[in-house]
Amino acid sequence: TVNLSKGAVAMSRKKTIVKDLNAIQNFGAMNILCTDKTGTLTCDQIVLEKYINADGTSDNSRRILRHAYFNSFFQTGLKNLMDKAILSHVRELEMESVRESYKKVDEIPFDFTRRRMSVVVEDVSGKRQIITKGAVEEMMQICSHTEVGNCVVPFTPELRVKAYEISKRMNRQGLRVLAVAHKSFLSKENNFAVEDESGMVLIGFLAFLDPPKQSAAGAIRQLHAHGIEVKVVSGDNDAVVRTISRQVGIDTANVLTGAELSAMNDEEKREAVARTRVFAKVTPMQKTEIIALLQTQGNTVGFLGDGINDAAALRQSDIG
Repeated sequence: TVNLSKGAVAMSRKKTIVKDLNAIQNFGAMNILCTDKTGTLTCDQIVLEKYINADGTSDNSRRILRHAYFNSFFQTGLKNLMDKAILSHVRELEMESVRESYKKVDEIPFDFTRRRMSVVVEDVSGKRQIITKGAVEEMMQICSHTEVGNCVVPFTPELRVKAYEISKRMNRQGLRVLAVAHKSFLSKENNFAVEDESGMVLIGFLAFLDPPKQSAAGAIRQLHAHGIEVKVVSGDNDAVVRTISRQVGIDTANVLTGAELSAMNDEEKREAVARTRVFAKVTPMQKTEIIALLQTQGNTVGFLGDGINDAAALRQSDIG
């Protein structure tokens, strides 16, 4: 107990408060550290880098920003870093007055399964529309149309491929991408629900920059030198996670997505989590599952994360 107390005092000098003395022992025994990406490997200072139309052009792209602003401003849920980046960008451009012509009717809150959220707004003429923003793949699933030039056209397989390529190109540059869609002329008055997020028109993309921390690569090299394997476990898509991981010195030869993990049986999962260093697009419960699978193989597993979606994983880990 005295030795553990000395360890806690030493950690306090490094600005770390140890609530449970046993955590000191787990620090010493830890051989795998799983870490979230946003705010841990990256600077947690997200800026809105660009906003473009669904066809990749930038003509009249402020309309995309305006729709994204309504979505972020009118929602009552917890505003994430990307919402704050949108609000900040609109403030810098002195565009906040656009909201005065609209009022909020309803909203469909964000969740980590849908990976999107919606607000319903009405303008001064009484026209209503639902505005949705979220992860690209999940947004594509609810869009039946897209915009090419100023025309709304059916979202054909060819146009879907083109839209994916536009977002992937930005992902490969290390940018996080959200899609924005809307649907006008709504017949419902209120009580909007998830099933109303259908038959939508994809109108554009938002790209955010969240660069890696300068200290991350050095910290990972030190962990490796002390015999600790580092695994990235993130809810972001694989292209972004792969890019950031590569920039901080983590092997990206094996990248496993949440969808691939859920399709495996128990034995395949155990083998996959042991050899994989980068996990992308995983749900909060899959983060917990990955840690539990590593623990069953005799590992002492730490987890580093700062988001609400990391709470369960922090609790499951030997040291969080």
